Amino acid sequence: MMPTKISSHSFNETLNGEKTGLYFLTNNNNVEIAITNYGARIVSLIVLDKNKHSTDVVVGFDSLKGYLNSTETYHGAVVGRYANRIARGRFSLNGNIYQLSINNPPNHLHGGPRGFNNQVWKVEETRNDSIKLSYFSKDGEENYPGNLNTNVTYTLTDQNELLIHYEATTDQETVFNITSHPFFNLNGQGAGSIENHLLQINADNYSPVDESLIPTGIFTVKNTPFDFRKLKKIGQHINHDNDQLKFGAGYDHNFVLNGNGLRNAATAIGDKSGIIMEVITDQPGIQLYTGNWMQGENSIKYGLKDNHREAFCLETQHFPDSPNHPEFPSTILQPGKVFRSTTKYKFSV
Repeated sequence: MMPTKISSHSFNETLNGEKTGLYFLTNNNNVEIAITNYGARIVSLIVLDKNKHSTDVVVGFDSLKGYLNSTETYHGAVVGRYANRIARGRFSLNGNIYQLSINNPPNHLHGGPRGFNNQVWKVEETRNDSIKLSYFSKDGEENYPGNLNTNVTYTLTDQNELLIHYEATTDQETVFNITSHPFFNLNGQGAGSIENHLLQINADNYSPVDESLIPTGIFTVKNTPFDFRKLKKIGQHINHDNDQLKFGAGYDHNFVLNGNGLRNAATAIGDKSGIIMEVITDQPGIQLYTGNWMQGENSIKYGLKDNHREAFCLETQHFPDSPNHPEFPSTILQPGKVFRSTTKYKFSV
């Protein structure tokens, strides 16, 4: 389906006394990205497929009301303070135990009900090819310690890269894990199952989970359905008789990325469109989620539904439940330090 231009008017609202809007980034190759400051979300991402057809590869809604009324609150959003799960919503820091909300029983997920995805971000700066957004999270918000300032800058390059750059500072020691949560279908939003997409993940190890999707350690991907070291169909092993896949009703797991610094983390290819998406990040992990809980309950853009396994996520981040796993890379942010991280989604055919 050829995407139609989303109207910015359907995002011009006032929410909790803050103005929301829709902002468009463009480059010289007819790539166009729509961002709303509600949840700092990617609403649409239009690239050309192998036949030069405009294709919207991000699942989202065509109005603010669509996001507010959705049963899935993370579509395209920046999530934090702590992306992914914290077991039983509890962690200790400096001898203090912090109890967070339980919004994904029995655990805390993606910063809680008042997480970054449900906030109106301040628009700091806009240009044709970039937008900078900020959010101030007060000490005690969702019971996290510290006043936290977070900036997210989206930049669209003429190399068809979407750069997402994060910065954050705190006035008290706190835990912090941030990610972007777009749902992708590289054949186009609503173009059917993503199980025939090809996927490669640059990870020799992954994090097995318990029944509530909390990591139990780090394990090799070798001889498991989690071996994506070479390109293979997402759905090749997704329905295998495997406890890990049963726990997540498919893939909903952290992969431990090889190497350090800004490097290639994953490559996905739309089987019909020929659209290639490379994920490049400096983060230690990437969460693969295959739309297992989507049931067509939401009416998304272009009059479509968000059906089961018609989208996937590749969320670059630190590992789930790191505050309770001292052996994982630390997610503690200290006063006087600046958290900086960059992720790129690069598109080609």
